[in-house]
Amino acid sequence: MRSFPATLLLAFGLLAFGLLTQWESLHAQSNTDWPAFRGSGGRGVAEGFPVRTTWNADPAAGALDGVLWQTEVPGLGHSSPVIFGDQLFLITAIADEGSAELEIAAGGKPTAADDNGRQQWVVLCYDKTSGKELWRQTLRTGEPRATRHAKATHANTSVCVDGRHVVAFLGSEGLYCYDMEGKLLWQRDLGVIDISKYGIGWGYASSPAIHNDRIALVCDDPTNPFVAVLNLQTGEEIWRAARTSDCERSWGTPLIHATDDATQVVVNGWPWIVSYDLESGKERWRLEGGGDNPIPTPFEANGWIYITNAHGAKSPIYVVRPDARGNLSAAESAASKDAVVWSVERGGSYLSTPVVYGDYLYLGNSNGVVRCFHAKSGEKIYEERLGRAAGIVASLVAADGKIYCASENGNVYVLRAGAEFDILAINPMSEPVLATPALSEGVLYIRTTRRLIAVQ
Repeated sequence: MRSFPATLLLAFGLLAFGLLTQWESLHAQSNTDWPAFRGSGGRGVAEGFPVRTTWNADPAAGALDGVLWQTEVPGLGHSSPVIFGDQLFLITAIADEGSAELEIAAGGKPTAADDNGRQQWVVLCYDKTSGKELWRQTLRTGEPRATRHAKATHANTSVCVDGRHVVAFLGSEGLYCYDMEGKLLWQRDLGVIDISKYGIGWGYASSPAIHNDRIALVCDDPTNPFVAVLNLQTGEEIWRAARTSDCERSWGTPLIHATDDATQVVVNGWPWIVSYDLESGKERWRLEGGGDNPIPTPFEANGWIYITNAHGAKSPIYVVRPDARGNLSAAESAASKDAVVWSVERGGSYLSTPVVYGDYLYLGNSNGVVRCFHAKSGEKIYEERLGRAAGIVASLVAADGKIYCASENGNVYVLRAGAEFDILAINPMSEPVLATPALSEGVLYIRTTRRLIAVQ
């Protein structure tokens, strides 16, 4: 029997070690990075590390406990933390004069904020381990080109990062691409994108989504709604699809979902939820929407696409197979019967994107009600109220057997994952929380209206 030369065996060993190291690196990245709004795939889930259940970030409630670090964030924004490696990113809008305020209360009135003076839109980069500011870049300076709702801000969107590019989209205030050190690579002006209702601008809130060398943007201005895909390297527009007959307005972030069959861009909307082919812009499927202010982001779990919205007496939940094609609302279509795994007419959320964790789908609402459905069958498991004034605007996130519900009343409610409604802890933050928390290596990063706090 001929033996392999020692050099060849060594080469095989080095190759195997290299492949293992590469796999471990990719696996570690999936557990530590939170590269976009709601993390990878918009799922809102991070596993692999223990995450704290109880803490106190409010000095008025006693000694601080569990706070790794905290830092004041200038200006005003609902931009949620995004993490890649040891870098954490936020966007904020800083008024030249005065202090911008938010209307913090249950419900909401269709009123615009008196906040149309000169602003600076700034992207901030922090060291996630210490809270030290690494760099900041001013995206734009000037008066807002569209108004905002009294409960929104001029910086609602989150950046999207792929390890080489940091993409920030502020609607009317422009699209910007930086490298990881804060160098501007390119920028684009897509015009005024005034997401309005009742004649009042409510503010732009759809974050960008990246897949390979593509950026997907949703621009559902009622006067000219469209979705566009651009080249990540250059900012060149590849295609644009008009949504005039499909959507009157929306605020959700697009989902880019890739399978062996194709890669699609799923956009929440009203009266239609629509999926587009990422490469061509051609429509793949559509589903008649329910709530007329579509805000939650579509996301993937169990190999399916979960979509919800609410408002105007309708609050559906839809679970769609990614290989769906055609009009899924057409009763006479045989394909539509198989394409929708399950759905309910009432039970969805208005502002907050839900989370699928284990066997269950959890939804938080602005009235403080939390609902739980079986994620695979659609069976309703429970409907309970968190507590007084526990309005859930931020999207839910999950880790370590727990569901984290950040509230505008200044508390983060921690639920035990599972079929029983069980509040494990109510953690004071001292300020309202309307931005969605991020998770990385067992640390929970929470942006309040004034601070960025790392809980370990």
